[in-house]
Formats: sequence, C-alpha cells, structure tokens
Amino acid sequence: MIGRYAVALEWVLERQRSTLVVAVLTLVLTGVLYVFVPKGFFPVQDTGVIQVITQAPQATSYQVVADQQQALAKKILQNPDVKSLTSFIGVDGSNITLNSGRMLINLKPRDDRSNTSSDIIRTIQGEVADIPGIKLYMQPVQDLAIDSTVSPTQYQFMLTDPNPSEFAEWVPKLVDRLQHTPALTDVATDLQQNGQSVYIEIDRETAARFGVTPATVDNALYDAFGQRIISTIFTQSNQYRVILEAEPSDAHYSETLNGIYLPSSTATNGQVPLSAIAKFHERAAPLLVTHLGQFPATTVSFNLAKGASLGEAVKAIEQAKQDIGLPASFQIRYQGAALAFQASLSNKLFLILATIVTMYIVLGVLYESFIHPITILSTLPSADVGALLSLMITGHHLDIIGIVLLIGIVKKNAIMMIDFALEAERDQGKPPREAIFRACLLRFRPILMTTMAALLGALPLMLGWGAGSELRHPLGIAIVGGLIVSQLLTLFTTPVIYLGFDSLGRRLRARASAATCRIRRDRRATGSRS
Repeated sequence: MIGRYAVALEWVLERQRSTLVVAVLTLVLTGVLYVFVPKGFFPVQDTGVIQVITQAPQATSYQVVADQQQALAKKILQNPDVKSLTSFIGVDGSNITLNSGRMLINLKPRDDRSNTSSDIIRTIQGEVADIPGIKLYMQPVQDLAIDSTVSPTQYQFMLTDPNPSEFAEWVPKLVDRLQHTPALTDVATDLQQNGQSVYIEIDRETAARFGVTPATVDNALYDAFGQRIISTIFTQSNQYRVILEAEPSDAHYSETLNGIYLPSSTATNGQVPLSAIAKFHERAAPLLVTHLGQFPATTVSFNLAKGASLGEAVKAIEQAKQDIGLPASFQIRYQGAALAFQASLSNKLFLILATIVTMYIVLGVLYESFIHPITILSTLPSADVGALLSLMITGHHLDIIGIVLLIGIVKKNAIMMIDFALEAERDQGKPPREAIFRACLLRFRPILMTTMAALLGALPLMLGWGAGSELRHPLGIAIVGGLIVSQLLTLFTTPVIYLGFDSLGRRLRARASAATCRIRRDRRATGSRS
C-alpha cells in the first residue's frame, strides 16, 4: 500500500497547480455547504414518553372537556405501541383554562416496538381525528429541555403589541398564515378571546325598592358558583367542610341564574328572584389575558414538519410576517429552544473562527513560523466538506460540536508530515520536495492508524441505538464523514500546499534580503558622498 501511495504522490507532485486548484475549490465548497446545510438545534429524542396538550373550544364546559378527554384516552390506549397514560384536566399550575387538558403517554420499550415516538405521534393524530370538538398537540418528552413552561408544541415565540385592538386583529391572521406554512405543523396559540360570559345588569331602582344591594347580589352569585365554605363538621378523627354551590350540571348555563333568589326586606315571602332586578347579557370574553411587560402578548407554539429544520422554520415565520404585512409595532420574541437556537446560530461561525485562530497562534508559537500553521490548517476544509456532506445526505442538521471535534482530530495528519519534513530540511539538509515526500511515506502508516482509531471510535456514535441515541448520531456522522474525506484529500494536498508555501516563503525572504541589501548600499553611498 505504501508503494502505491508513493506512486500516486509522485504523480500529484508533478501536477501541483491542479492540486492547489482542488484545495481552493474545497475551501469554497465548505463555505457554500455551510450556507445550505440545514441548521437545527438538539435532535428530537425518543425517550418513550409523549407529552400531550388537549384544547377544546373556548366555550366548552368542564364536563364536556372531561368526556372528550376520556374518549381520547380510550382511543390512544388502543394503539399497540402505547403502554399506559395519565390524564389531567381542570385549572392547575399547568392548565390555566378550563378548556385545556394534559396527558403523558408512556410507550413500550424501544425494543418492543418498531415505530419511533415521532411516527407514533403521527399515527395517533390520525386515529383520534374522528373525535370532534377537541384538538390534540403532541411532542416527545426530551432529556435536554431548555423551555421552563409547558406548551402545546416544541418551539415557541411571543407576539407583543401596545395596541390591544390591533393585537386582536392581527394575531389570528398570522397564526392562520403559519398554519399553511409547509415548514411548520401543529401551530397553536394561547390567545383565547371568545369565551362565553354572562354580564348581569342590575336595575338599581328596582333593587332599591326591594332592599337589595349590589353586595347582596355578589354574595348570592358567589354562593352559587364560587363554592363557598359555609360550615365545618367535626368528628372524633376527621373534619369535613360543607361547600355551598349550584348543581354542577347547571353551573355553566345562564338559565340557572333565574333560579337564584335574593333576601329582600320588602318582598312578601322575604325573597326576590334575581331576574326581577337584573337583566342578563351573554358576551364574548377572554379566557386568558397575557402581558409581557405592560403590553398584550400571546405565545405562538409550533412543531417542525417532517424533514424541516428549525432554521427553515424561523425563516418561514419572518417571511409570513412580510406576506401578511404585520404592523411594525408588533415584536416577535423567541422563547426557550427557539431563542437558544438563534443565539447559537449567530455564535457558531464565530466559535469556529475562534477555534481556528487559537490553533493558528499555538501552532505559530510551536513552529516559530507564520507559514507552517497555515499549511496545517489547510486540512480543515476537506474535513468540513466531508462532515457537512454526510450530514446533508443523511438528513441531519448542522452539528457544531462534531465540527469542532473534527478540527482537532484532522489537523494531526498535517502535523505528522510537517514535523518530519522540517526535521529533514534542518538536520539532514534535504530539499523541500524530497523532505516532504519522505515525510509522507514515513508517516503514512501512523496517519492511517490514528485515523482508523478515531473513525472506529465514532462508529458507535453513528450506528448506536437505544435511549438518547438521536443526540449522538449527528456527532458520529460528522466525525466519520469528515475523517474519510479529509484522509483521501490531505494525503495529497498537504504536501503540495507545503511546497507552495515554502516557495512563497523563499521568494518573500529573497525580496526582503534584496531590499535590505539595497538599503545598505544606499546608506554606504550616502556616507561616502558626505
């Protein structure tokens, strides 16, 4: 194998210009691929648990939500990949309105099912589509979670606007536009302004004739609908609270108000019906009022469509703003994972550049040269091309950790070659071409051994399975793809780049020496004339 490599290397050294062109094209291709590679955040894990948020129409009663939640649970448990589930409804720390609910679906172990959690989510959504009047939002529970709040879907952003009427008009338009965007799915919002409410208009003159005050009306309504504690029954071991409330089956209908009687000092029987002193008006009212700072706000959440990246989703949201002409007073503030993704996206390029600059400084100090560190760093574009191409081919997103690890692994090929070449030039007096040729042959086997050790070490990351393996796959794919491509290219491009920079350095030193000699001659000539 070394003999074949020597023949191929000799052939390449005879065509240095063509090889340099290949190296430059590799650098250009790296920049192009970085622009077009899908940019995402953490891959979606299959942890065996699915979080479900259910949402019924805003005017739905508690009992109807309970019945629909039971129907959903029964349907979901029929899925062969589902092991169990827990269900929650009612207002609590996570459910802030009566028309919402939560579920946690526990899947069977990964080895006992053939589908991933994402596939199961799509299957369940099709199975429960025949249950009317309730929406289902699902997402796999992740080990690495940045969001601190429970939301219907995986990514969120907040919309704010100082004008409430403008806010109520444009938020539904934007949400409707996003629901028709191919890169997004399961678009939801917590803007709920169409709840049912009953306004009670008291006829104060009539109420005064019956001796009824607004405070009396307020107390009667709270007794009926507020679940007031009116007494406590004590036993030898326990105590029981006595709760006064209206019949639960009637508590959500305005007709119940006709059955409420108020104490009166002038009525013949001491009571007067509420309907005698008041009128009832049904109106729409918000179930939830959210503010960010002092301005109205709403959280819009979404999942990624199959094959879409978070970078594409962010671009689609910005494009949707322009398409509908969203007023400039609106502000979009990404939350949780989407916010962290934007921050990491703006820092990724600087992180790579900082890594390269740091390596250049260290190598420059090590070799006491400005040229040789560039030769070593010239191996990086080929590795980046391999990593980015492998990620794009396998459908994964950009993995910055894998790129940084790859940078540290790949540069050792050039270090091995250049160390031996410089030693041969300085200690043995060999010319640059003979020195680098001999260095390539002597270090060919160690280079292959270290590359194979790193590549085989990354294969379990790329091919592994089990819980959390989705996080490791992009890392392994980037390392394996980068090592393979860089190994094929740097064995031939590094010697040529070394000779090119050596020739450039010699010309620069010759020019500097000639300039120094010219200055000395000018000084001597000036001194002799004086």
